[in-house]
Amino acid sequence: MELEVMKKLIKRYEPMHMAFVRSCDIAERYYRNRTDVLFQQKKEDEEGHPLRNADNRIPRNFHGLIVNQKASYAFTAPPLFNVGNKEANKQVMDALGDEYKKNCMELCVNAANCSIAWVHYWRGENGFEWAVVDSKEIIPVMSRKLKKKLLGVFRIYPDVDETTGDNYMIYEYWTETECQAFHRRIGDTVDDGLSYYDMFINPETGDPVAQYHHDMEEVPFIPFRNNNIDTDDLINIKPLIDVYDKVFSGFINDLDDIQELIFILKGYGGTKLNGFLQDLKKYKVIKLDPDEDADAKTLSIEIPIEARNAVLEATRKAIFEQGQGFDPQPENFGNQSGEALKFMYAMLEMKTGLMQTEFETGFAKLVRAVCRFYGLQCDKIVQIWTRTSIKNDTEQAQICQQSVGIVSRKTILASHPLVEDVEEELKQLAKEDKEAQEKAEQYGSAFGGTGNGSEENEDDVNGGKE
Repeated sequence: MELEVMKKLIKRYEPMHMAFVRSCDIAERYYRNRTDVLFQQKKEDEEGHPLRNADNRIPRNFHGLIVNQKASYAFTAPPLFNVGNKEANKQVMDALGDEYKKNCMELCVNAANCSIAWVHYWRGENGFEWAVVDSKEIIPVMSRKLKKKLLGVFRIYPDVDETTGDNYMIYEYWTETECQAFHRRIGDTVDDGLSYYDMFINPETGDPVAQYHHDMEEVPFIPFRNNNIDTDDLINIKPLIDVYDKVFSGFINDLDDIQELIFILKGYGGTKLNGFLQDLKKYKVIKLDPDEDADAKTLSIEIPIEARNAVLEATRKAIFEQGQGFDPQPENFGNQSGEALKFMYAMLEMKTGLMQTEFETGFAKLVRAVCRFYGLQCDKIVQIWTRTSIKNDTEQAQICQQSVGIVSRKTILASHPLVEDVEEELKQLAKEDKEAQEKAEQYGSAFGGTGNGSEENEDDVNGGKE
């Protein structure tokens, strides 16, 4: 692509991307429990003195908790894929690698914080390789058709020139056939500072070049959207989290500021307040002037604890309702049935289901990319998703026991709470059945018979005669 065309594309897409990056930064900050309450200015009077001594700022990581709930619920057991052939299935899982589960978790967290997550794949030294890319680095270029298609991807990230120490902004532009690299010194404008960047190596000559042909047949980036409306998980609960932090921190500040009594003195007979405190501590009495209006009393400020507790409780409930999470309060648990536990996960299941619908499209594209890379037949992809939640194991085991003779052994084992690998469990059961049969045959042969009792008394019936 010509340099002037690239300048026009960057000036068109980069300003809109900055708003997206700021939104992602806020969500990621809340995910790490760095909420706005930590950065509020301290209130001061006209002379610059603080209005109160206590300045506790206590954030509560509700956003991180709800995001981690969704990631653990959906990807503790990551999705399995079936392309119609066992050997192809094995090769697909081998290509996804040991970090597949970790990458699934990262995709979920990135999508929850940035409304979208991205995967990049390429031809590596060990074959097919893929990784999760920071969502803030990606600018997609989509077609204008009703059925949108990914035409290209900008990957933008900062870098440092090790020889000069200058800071640069790198621009990689990926299409379905190639990638071109550009860079701009930070501080320069796009018009004046953008130039080609020789970051690739020509495999034939070994010379550095700014263009790379990837031979992946499509843009090697895959989007994983958080939901059907492209929103993050913070947008619905951020105002509620800010209210909770403000009320809770203010409550602690009130306790710190008014934990001592305030003495109101009228007609005090001394001249210094230090003497008043010393006399009170030493003699347990207060010296007052012989005036009929003289008086001494204390003032204690009452904190509206019930009102604050009601606000905190209502705000906490609203956070989990709006965030569609599972409130892990102890009173929600107990010896509950499996159906009751499922109901407690209803909101989380709804949110995870919306994400799964979007993620299934992304995983399908990833699996097809693996199959295309290795030349595997891939017609229809079946995805098997497993939820991870609290279950009533006793009830589940009883259901499995009562299902014997009604459904197959394999189906029962797949639902049993003690079984992790159904195939291995079937092999172990077959082994134990074989050992039991061998022991029965050995027991029968020890008495000189076949063990089935069909000929053991034939001589007795004939009286020992033929």
